[in-house]
Amino acid sequence: MKYQSNKADLTEQKHLPMNVAKRFKVSTSILAIALVLSPCTFSQEHPKGPHPEGPPPPRPDTPETLAIKARMGDTSTLMGDISVPAATEDCDNSEHITTLLCLISLLKSTLSEDNLSLIQTEYSLEQAKNWSNLPAGAFPERPGIFLGELSIKQRGMVKAILKEAASESRNEGFDEMVQTLNADDYIGTISTDYKAAYSSYNGKLAFLGEPSEDGLWELYYGGHHFAFSNTYNKGKLVGATPSFRGIEPFPSFEMNGRENKPLLQERDAFSKLLTSLSENQQEKAKLKGTYRDILAGPQADDAIPEKQEGLAVSSLSEQQVSLLKEAIYTYVGDIHETEAKRYMEKYASEFNNTVIGYSGTTSLNSEDDYVRVHGPSLWIEFSMQSNKSTNQPGNHPHSVWRDRQTDYGGQK
Repeated sequence: MKYQSNKADLTEQKHLPMNVAKRFKVSTSILAIALVLSPCTFSQEHPKGPHPEGPPPPRPDTPETLAIKARMGDTSTLMGDISVPAATEDCDNSEHITTLLCLISLLKSTLSEDNLSLIQTEYSLEQAKNWSNLPAGAFPERPGIFLGELSIKQRGMVKAILKEAASESRNEGFDEMVQTLNADDYIGTISTDYKAAYSSYNGKLAFLGEPSEDGLWELYYGGHHFAFSNTYNKGKLVGATPSFRGIEPFPSFEMNGRENKPLLQERDAFSKLLTSLSENQQEKAKLKGTYRDILAGPQADDAIPEKQEGLAVSSLSEQQVSLLKEAIYTYVGDIHETEAKRYMEKYASEFNNTVIGYSGTTSLNSEDDYVRVHGPSLWIEFSMQSNKSTNQPGNHPHSVWRDRQTDYGGQK
């Protein structure tokens, strides 16, 4: 876990958890979630070393965790298995935006005044930029409400909202969100860094601006290793980026009753493209320097270089172009299918002015392996770095999809 760097070949920077109570004005219950809440509770003894067969069993409750559970109510149901309330069926509509707005209104109608004030705020570009790869305890600036503050029924409504806004494909969209939450539960069973608050209940949801078919607003969802930011204006999706994904452990792990491998298809798609290149093509695609992380990560909105570097997509064979499209779709395919098609058509129309580049190896397995796509609009990065949160051998990816024209809905 580290800050994103704006330059290649930089040494790792360590980030210490901030004083949450000082930096972030929250109620006692919210602070408890940010610092401690986890579906797998803690004790003073922590197993050491890797867990190749999956995480260790849950630890016994302590007085502290029991007190938190009493404050927060039932947090036993995970987002992946939770039921969507029957009331959401009344929102079914052939128009995607109409369904989405109905589901949001339904959720808001069930919230207390305090919780509503957390989830619903005025639109602010500054708030929209408050996303990070860091866990809740290390980045308290995220707007919104913690999933753990909501009742089971309300979390079921959140599930319906996110499934409507995102793709429902396996290992993409909403399923990718769930698997990333599962990763935090996995880390929570072995991490001794309590202040980081590794837990699936520490994802945050916010509506920046009043959701409507008239004005500007953003559906903001984020947490450790995840940022989903759909911006709407006059009833249309006008921005689906920045869209950040990361995962540790990688490439797969067992947690919450399933195998999780949310970013394996991204890695495999790019590796397949790179290994398809001829020796001459690989030489042209090779980037100068070493990339220890992505460039255009959180709080690095101006980090995309103006000058392109790499292999021109126009020089690729038809088969290689198909492989590139498959790799791009593992990102664009995270959003609603109709909108994803529109983005793919846009990016394909810009291929004559798009390049691909990589550093490290074409397998994208090793530390400092890196690949990117750089077009007039499109910017995608995939970077491998050593594990941080699990303290286990191996590497894990950070990745981002940005659109140079429509990040944050084109707001400047």
